[in-house]
Amino acid sequence: MPTRSADPPRPPTLDEVAVAAGVSRATVSRVINDVPTVDPRLRAAVERAIEETGYVPNLAARSLVTRRTDSVALVISEPPDHREYAATFLNRVFTDPYFGRLTAGAQEVLRPEGIHLVIIPADPPAHEQVLRYLRQGHVDGVLLISSHAADPFPGQLADMGVATVLSARPGRPVPLSYVDVDQPAGVRLAADHLVARGRRRLGTIAGPQDMPAGQDRLSAFRDALARHGLPSPPVAEGDFTRASGEAAARALLESHPELDGLFIANDLMAEGAVRVLQDAGRRVPGDISVVGFDDSSAALEAHPQLTTIHQPVEEMAGEMARLLLAGLREPGRSPRTVIFSPTLVVRDSS
Repeated sequence: MPTRSADPPRPPTLDEVAVAAGVSRATVSRVINDVPTVDPRLRAAVERAIEETGYVPNLAARSLVTRRTDSVALVISEPPDHREYAATFLNRVFTDPYFGRLTAGAQEVLRPEGIHLVIIPADPPAHEQVLRYLRQGHVDGVLLISSHAADPFPGQLADMGVATVLSARPGRPVPLSYVDVDQPAGVRLAADHLVARGRRRLGTIAGPQDMPAGQDRLSAFRDALARHGLPSPPVAEGDFTRASGEAAARALLESHPELDGLFIANDLMAEGAVRVLQDAGRRVPGDISVVGFDDSSAALEAHPQLTTIHQPVEEMAGEMARLLLAGLREPGRSPRTVIFSPTLVVRDSS
C-alpha cells in the first residue's frame, strides 16, 4: 500500500508573528504596511519575529491597504498604425542594445527601493490589452519608451492619470515628465569631427522621420553643415535597425559614390552601413569616415569600431525612475524635463 506523503508545513500566520514579537496583531499589520507612526522598538521586535518565524506577508492584501503594488512597468510602445512592423517588433525590442541599457539603468534605481520592473512590449495588436492592464492598477507607474510622433500612448496614459515618465521628447505636447539627450549638440559634435578630419563630401543615414529623434538628428546635421559652409547632405532614411542601415548605405553609394564622410543616426545602422561600404571596396576610414550615435554595444562590435556620440542611456533611465518615484510620492507634481549632455567618443571608423 503506497505511503501517504506528509502534508506541506503550514505557513506562519500574522497572529503567530504577534505572539513571537510580544505585540498586538494590529501592530504587526502596521509594520507590514509600513505605517510611519509605529514605535521604532516595536517595529524592530516585529521585524525580528518575521525573520524568526519565516512569515511572508500577503502582498495582495497589503496592496489593498497601501494602494501600492511595488511594481513599475517599462512599456515599449509601437503605434497601432505601424502594424507592418508587428511581426518584427519583439525581435527588435530584444536585440536593440538601447532597450537593454534602459532596463539596466532603471533597475539600478528601482531595485534598492524594493520595486519590481515589469517589461511590457506594447506592439500594435496588444495596445488595448496593455492599456487595460495599466488602467486596472496592476503597476504603480510607467516608464514609457515611445518613439513615434503619432503614438497615442503618451496622451492616453496622461488622460488616464497613470504616473508616467517618457524616455524622450514626445512628438506631441503631453503633460508628462521626460528625459532626453541634447540631440542637436550631439549631432554638432559629429559634424565638427568629420569636418576636422578633412571630410567635405558628407552624407547621412537618418532615422525614421516620424520619430522626434530621427527628425532632430537630421535637422541638426543639415544645420551643422550649413554652419561649415557645406551643402545640404544627401539623405537615405533607415528605421534604426542594422538591416535598414545596410539598405540605406547601398542607396547612398549608388547615387553618391563620391561621399567621403557619413553621419549615421544610430550605431546599429552604422554597423550595417560599414559592412556594405567594405563589401563595395571602400576603406573605413581611409576612403570614408563614419560616425554613429548612441555609443551602444554595436559600436564596439563593428569592424572597425565606431566613432560615435555617447548618450548616457543608463543614467537617463535612472533619472526616469527617480522622476517617477518622486511623482508617486507627490501626486500632482508638475512635469519636469531633464536633458543630458552628449559626448564624442573617437574610435577607428573616422
